Amino acid sequence: MGPHSTLAGVIALAALLVTDVSAQSCPGVTGRFQPKMGSGYRYSVLATGLRNPRHIAVDAAGNLLVAEAGSQAVRRLVLQDQGDIVCVQSNTQIISGSTNHGIALSADGKTLFTSNLASVTAYSYDAATGQVGQARPIVTGMSFQGSHPTRAIATSKWSPDTILVARGSQSNIDTLAVDRAAARSMIKTFSISQGLQAAHDYATGGEVLAWGLRNIVGMTEDPVFGGIWSVENQMDDLRLNGRDIHNDNPAERLSYHGILNDTENRYKGLNYGYPSCVPAWDPQNVGIDGLLVGSLFKPDNVPNVDANECANNRMTGRLHFHAHTAPLDIKFNKNSTAAYIAFHGSWNRNPADGYRVTRVDFADGQPVHHVTSRTAQVPVMENSNIGACPMNCFRPVGLAFDEKGRLFVSSDSSGEIYVIYGA
Repeated sequence: MGPHSTLAGVIALAALLVTDVSAQSCPGVTGRFQPKMGSGYRYSVLATGLRNPRHIAVDAAGNLLVAEAGSQAVRRLVLQDQGDIVCVQSNTQIISGSTNHGIALSADGKTLFTSNLASVTAYSYDAATGQVGQARPIVTGMSFQGSHPTRAIATSKWSPDTILVARGSQSNIDTLAVDRAAARSMIKTFSISQGLQAAHDYATGGEVLAWGLRNIVGMTEDPVFGGIWSVENQMDDLRLNGRDIHNDNPAERLSYHGILNDTENRYKGLNYGYPSCVPAWDPQNVGIDGLLVGSLFKPDNVPNVDANECANNRMTGRLHFHAHTAPLDIKFNKNSTAAYIAFHGSWNRNPADGYRVTRVDFADGQPVHHVTSRTAQVPVMENSNIGACPMNCFRPVGLAFDEKGRLFVSSDSSGEIYVIYGA
């Protein structure tokens, strides 16, 4: 082959690559960043210009519902396949002044729930038309002046009358959270039908599913095995015996809470330790003999508890993640062989970490990796230049699968929605 033939081959290959890149963009949509994708995955940018999009949901007709914290609104994106990607056919605000984070649909898809600092609200919902009914608060009494205003919510197909509502701590170290009656740093379950008749008070109503969880921002139900899972943002600025150990401790946490309709659920009501006990990510840095990844220990300036209480009488997570990476959502694929987790990214460590979507592999309803593993995460979508974070990168928040196995990802910092194919 001569030099001209070689050059022609290079030009032809370049043309194919350009065509492939352009095929990943919807008309009029230009993403701000070019994510680095894990093996077997590709992406497209679905939407830009949203106002602080947080959690998202796919309705029964395949439309994407987006909770915009920036405008406290819900938007309905009607989607349409265009070649090998999906694009937005129409974008309409369907609810205003309703949310700052959470969104969920009932098991039958006919009721839409949103959450904000103070309450959870329900609306009748028609997926075909996007019509919503009158706002009906079903859980109230959650407001306080503090550092964690999100109220993650999730619904169940295994227990269709149940909604889960998480309420975080009032501050980094919330000393009152040692009292279960404070109704902070916990996940509670509520009857939807009863809430539609008369709103539940968060503090006095419902049932405690789990507590001692500093700030739960994402929850989900395993679609095949029925288990409830949460991802937790743990303590900042950690010190032990006057020594600063915060850069690599404590671990962020994935926790298991059993099956809601299991009358003998042994995980129901367990205490996970916060604020007195936190999980280790880098045990050597902590410096306590025998400590493993995920082991609970007592740091400085927390409510007094005997060290044995942390080791023996508090529940540990099922998997653990790099300190301060801030997991904000978790969703399973259709056959429950993997859970995908959105890490919003750190502000309390140097260098920065997180700012990615990863996969955790599952088998028979549980992660395949041991609780002490530091290698359970498989890269799916990452920032190409994490050194530019947090100011100049995408920051994943919400996740949602559609029936075709496409994974939608919101980025609040950039006002974008991405789609991951191959999940």
